[in-house]
Amino acid sequence: MTRNWLPIKTNPWTLGLPLLAILLLLQATTVPERLDFWLYDTLITNSPAEVSDDVVIIAIDELSLDRLGRWPWPRATHARLIEKLYQAGARTIVFDVLFPEPSPDDPELARAMREHGNVILPLHLSPPSRNYLISEQLPVAELATAASALGHAHVELDEDGLARGVYLMNGLGDHLWPTLALAASGTTSQMNEPGDVPHYTNVRQHYRAIPLAGGAGTLPSYSYTEILERPPSAEVFRGKTVFIGATAPGFGDILPTPFSGLHQPMSGVEFHANNYSALIQNKLISRVSTAAAIGLAVLVIIFLASALPRMRPTRTILLCLATMAALALAHALLLKYARLWLPVSHAAIIPLLALPVSSALRLAMTNRFLNKQLDELARGPTMTLQETSRRHPPQLLSHFQALFQPEGWLLAEGDEVITASGLTESDIPPMENPGEWVHIGGQSWISLTRGGITYRLGLKLSNDLSREATQRYLRRLPLTANNTSSSNRPGPRENISARIERVRLATERMSQMQKFIRRSFERMPDGIIVTDELGVIRFANGHIEEWFREPMPSLNGLPLARLLEGHDPRETPPWHETVSETLTLGQSRTVDLRIHNKDFLIHFAPFSLPDSDQSGIIANISDISELREQQRQHREAIDFISHDVRSPLVSQLALIEQLKRNQGQLEPEQLDQLGRLARRSYHLAEEFVQLARAEQLTETRFYECEFLAIVENARDSVSEQAAEKDIQLTLQGTEDLWLKGNAELLERAVINLLTNAVQYSAPKSTIIIQVFQAGHQACLTVSDEGEGIAPEEVPHLFDRYRRQKSSELSGNHGTGLGLSFVNVVVEKHRGEIHVNSRLGEGSAFTLKLPVTHQIG
Repeated sequence: MTRNWLPIKTNPWTLGLPLLAILLLLQATTVPERLDFWLYDTLITNSPAEVSDDVVIIAIDELSLDRLGRWPWPRATHARLIEKLYQAGARTIVFDVLFPEPSPDDPELARAMREHGNVILPLHLSPPSRNYLISEQLPVAELATAASALGHAHVELDEDGLARGVYLMNGLGDHLWPTLALAASGTTSQMNEPGDVPHYTNVRQHYRAIPLAGGAGTLPSYSYTEILERPPSAEVFRGKTVFIGATAPGFGDILPTPFSGLHQPMSGVEFHANNYSALIQNKLISRVSTAAAIGLAVLVIIFLASALPRMRPTRTILLCLATMAALALAHALLLKYARLWLPVSHAAIIPLLALPVSSALRLAMTNRFLNKQLDELARGPTMTLQETSRRHPPQLLSHFQALFQPEGWLLAEGDEVITASGLTESDIPPMENPGEWVHIGGQSWISLTRGGITYRLGLKLSNDLSREATQRYLRRLPLTANNTSSSNRPGPRENISARIERVRLATERMSQMQKFIRRSFERMPDGIIVTDELGVIRFANGHIEEWFREPMPSLNGLPLARLLEGHDPRETPPWHETVSETLTLGQSRTVDLRIHNKDFLIHFAPFSLPDSDQSGIIANISDISELREQQRQHREAIDFISHDVRSPLVSQLALIEQLKRNQGQLEPEQLDQLGRLARRSYHLAEEFVQLARAEQLTETRFYECEFLAIVENARDSVSEQAAEKDIQLTLQGTEDLWLKGNAELLERAVINLLTNAVQYSAPKSTIIIQVFQAGHQACLTVSDEGEGIAPEEVPHLFDRYRRQKSSELSGNHGTGLGLSFVNVVVEKHRGEIHVNSRLGEGSAFTLKLPVTHQIG
């Protein structure tokens, strides 16, 4: 294959002309411009500009409007603000507030402005009303004369609606005004005048993008009313430029920026303050012209058209990615260090599009190679099963009988019944849609058409829990032929399409075989490992990954002996010896294995591939943890019977023999002792039987039951025992909680919890029983005021045949089966149980079971 990928023998124009045409088409869209904005916003927002120490904002915020009244305020108020700032040493004051209309307080404001000597006022360019030409909206003459300079407050919005920069000079044709930031900096003399332009034409010059310091609220800001109410700090304002403008929501201009979009726009005064901060630090960004960006894209086209045809496919991808990365890097470096915004989107899109275009040219060269391999692929193996839609109805009935063992059946051909048992022709329901099952109670019917003949088939299923699952399975069976099968599709007419179709069919057959093999391995209950002739793992199913807790990539290529030694090291016989002897002697072996506290059985079987010298090992790993646990439980049960059950029986027999020898001296105490021993034997046997019943419980014995009623019955069962110790049982809960389970065993589990609580509680105490719903769970909490449980005993509380040390010392002898029974019942019902206990304060057992639905 390495020599089949020859370089494309064509001149650069073959690739260059399509790329040039694509570039021209891109010019008619907004995609490149959107991409440029995105690149710029990403860099600006990830590296915000530093805030100049020379900038302070006085905000006309909501607090100021509440205290000073509705807008507009008397201009004497602004005069007082200027006086306070003058006293604080502010060098420059910039108003982002328009004063186009005269006011009685204008002389006072003008006086304050002249006393300060460096106050900048804004102007606005707009038509006075509809159908009028644009004109300059200047401050009133008295204020304009008192101002040290005037500046325009216009901010340019880009095509996507975000504010990224301003025109430093803006105005009508006869005179251009600097922006407020430029007027405050005093560098307007460096800007060019408009020249001979009509006085009604809006002229904008020197666009600059502003590297913002952040979103709204980044710059230091003080409330307007706070400055008026108390003397401003000289340390805050001395020698600084103060911008005054509106920041209150719904008042003043708001500008969406790259930092906020439309979610948290920035006020106009903050934007102008950011402009001033960047301007005095010489950080404003100039934008390179679109013509230069197009020229850069043409250079990229020439470079790629010359280089790609001479390169292999892998290197082609790398070159295109490297070109895009180089353009992005150049864009970032120019923006950061040269303060130039170079639009690189046109040039960056070209490598992305050059890759599929060059690949299309290479695909033409693969046609000859595909022709040589086509026949071999078409002869590949296949794995198909006989379709159920092609089976004859009598055969279907025979298979249904073997699979489901129905209580009755009926098969009719037309109006004639072929075979029937337990069903009659009168049971056949109307079936409007052939091929669709009709389920009526325990009967399932279907109408099938084979060879123009209509058959009606019916099954009478057993009335058990599996009937519903069987009916769902029948609905999924495809018993009618699919008219849109691949065999009925018209073949492709073009030569290349016919070849592709043949490759597709061959690949599909191979893929089906591979999927069948892989899924078969994955669905097996055992773990499967396949190695090569050196014992190196080449395949493992999901069980191996789960049991060994090794990711699949690390398993592939790992020696089997090393995997086993790392998880279950052993000396006799070592794992490498077992693996090597399996390969060298060709003999199967079975060995015990223990991984992460679980028991397994691993069977090594050698194999060799047909028509090949390759061989290896198939290792089958079976999880026998449950079997070993059953063996352990069996041993514990024998120990329990041999000790705990035999002990009271032996005592009874000894007491009976004593009574036989002294028949005339029968004491009441001896009868009481005999009764206690008999009751203890009965309770031991009863708890043992109940535990065995709980362990054999399956969901087939579940039914709808009401949890509160179960708890009430359990409370009534232990009420007499509680009354003997003058213990009060308090039940809290009135809500009916329906769940699917076994009410008898659940009641026994609750009785065990209550019995334990009564047994370990002091006389005249209270046991609180709470029944409530938490989410989709029915909950029961049994709280007592007993002696509590030691922290070291809590983890082993539900272990069978285990008794608490403190309980044994206090004389409360138990079997160690009661709480184990509760735990088993809860697990069988897919629930959980928790214990919260403190020594000397009591214990609280909380039981949680899943709720199905509520009735009534």
